[in-house]
Amino acid sequence: MADFGFNEHHQNEIINYMRFARSKRLLRLKTIDSCFEELKDSRLVEETFTVDEVREMLDGLQMVVRGEVEMELINTAHTNVLLLRQLFSQAEKFYLRLQSDISELENRELLEQVAEFEKTDFKTTNKMNLETSKPKLAPLNEGGVSELLNKEIARLQEENDKLKSRLRTLESQAMSALDEKTKAERALKDLKRTQGEQQLSAQTKEISSLEDTVAALKEDYERSLSANAASQKDLQENLITAKHELLRVQEQLALAEKELDKKFQQTAAYRNMKEILTKKNEQIKEIRKRLQKYEPDD
Repeated sequence: MADFGFNEHHQNEIINYMRFARSKRLLRLKTIDSCFEELKDSRLVEETFTVDEVREMLDGLQMVVRGEVEMELINTAHTNVLLLRQLFSQAEKFYLRLQSDISELENRELLEQVAEFEKTDFKTTNKMNLETSKPKLAPLNEGGVSELLNKEIARLQEENDKLKSRLRTLESQAMSALDEKTKAERALKDLKRTQGEQQLSAQTKEISSLEDTVAALKEDYERSLSANAASQKDLQENLITAKHELLRVQEQLALAEKELDKKFQQTAAYRNMKEILTKKNEQIKEIRKRLQKYEPDD
């Protein structure tokens, strides 16, 4: 199979598109052939024709064939637009900026390679099992924006580690409270055997207080987890929004600088400054000529 610089999956996608284009082309050619056959069957029934009759038949055939060819060219252009739209839509998901070189579309060497591929290798791929999943573009390095994104992810990871550490502390406190509860229950049983109902009531209140402490710790733990999840989601959304805003502001700044430079060159102050510099240069040249008259000869 000819090598176009793509991996197997992308090469298969190219083959699928070439198959689609070839089927549309063959269908249009059949339509054009039918136009000629229809002319032969409907008009060429006499042995002789006048010049005007021949001209009329050719004009009619030309109009029909022209319409078919024009329709195919328009349909091909619109189909290519839809294909580019799919590619650009996939690229935008990864913040890619695709660029096309229109001059390469008329590169005869590349066109001959495509034609040769269609004549030879393309025919041998009919028996291959082509992959049908949609292609996904791999994200490229985005420079400063990517670095900011990585820093923000690292910060979120560090914050998440802190929350996990706090969670472990809360879990340890909860376990300690449970241990205290267990000890208190054991002590309560001992008090039932050794002390009266008065001490039993005091111990029951202590157990109830410990249970409230455990419930409060559990509630604080669940609230911390919920707040952490919401905070990470908000930070990620804000980061994506800031990234888009940064790109938009950079483009606006570039356009503003170009417009400001253009306006400044058109101002009277710029022209006056340029005229003053020109005069100063001429004065300096004149002074140098005068000084040369007074310099001693070697």
